[in-house]
Amino acid sequence: MDLGLTDRTYIVTGATRGLGFATARELIADGANVVLTGRTEESAAEAAAPLGDRALGVAADNADPDAAARLVAAARERFGRFDGIMISVGGPPPGSAADNSDEQWQSAFEAVFLGAVRLARTAAAELDEGGVIGFVLSGSVYEPIGGLTISNGLRPGLAGFAKSLSNEVGPRGIRVVGVLPGRIATDRMTQLDALSGDPEGSRARNSASIPLGRYGNPEEFGRAAAFLLSPAASYITGVMVPVDGGARHGF
Repeated sequence: MDLGLTDRTYIVTGATRGLGFATARELIADGANVVLTGRTEESAAEAAAPLGDRALGVAADNADPDAAARLVAAARERFGRFDGIMISVGGPPPGSAADNSDEQWQSAFEAVFLGAVRLARTAAAELDEGGVIGFVLSGSVYEPIGGLTISNGLRPGLAGFAKSLSNEVGPRGIRVVGVLPGRIATDRMTQLDALSGDPEGSRARNSASIPLGRYGNPEEFGRAAAFLLSPAASYITGVMVPVDGGARHGF
């Protein structure tokens, strides 16, 4: 199946590792160009290097109000066009409602929520018909995850924003989608399993609760995300798509 990605150009934030990197890699494998971001020039360049000439690493912090316009400009300067963005950020710190501090909430809001809103808002103004805005969110959009109170508070709000945005930009031919990773075998998931004090036991218990019986691979998430960003998904918008091995038990 031809996804229609050849020579299209996307921005993928938080893409030096994990789900963002997997998405960038799969987009490039199908012929797209990618501007990928990291927190430093060094980390962004290191992530882009193995992906070849179709990748450009740029240092950017999602919480920086100037980041969005700078990334769009970099895409156009290097590759001559801008077709979409996948907004991926690292997970906010774990903790309970009683444990997380005001400072942790404020920092996470700036990076996870407001930063994503700014990126999406700028992309929406710059994209033409056929453009797409994607958000890497979480299963916490539908059901809280124990020990991740800040994420549980912010992700559903972003899903609501994404749905509202899809209604606003749909008449211009621009799509908006959310991708909801379940338990994907990334460094972040290793960190969360370690919080239990028994990482192997935690992974075994969690795997047993997933109908497919295992954690997903980053490549599996990346392929799903690349499809949703591609012209092959041209009639899919305003939805949250779980990539979780069936872990979400609702319809």
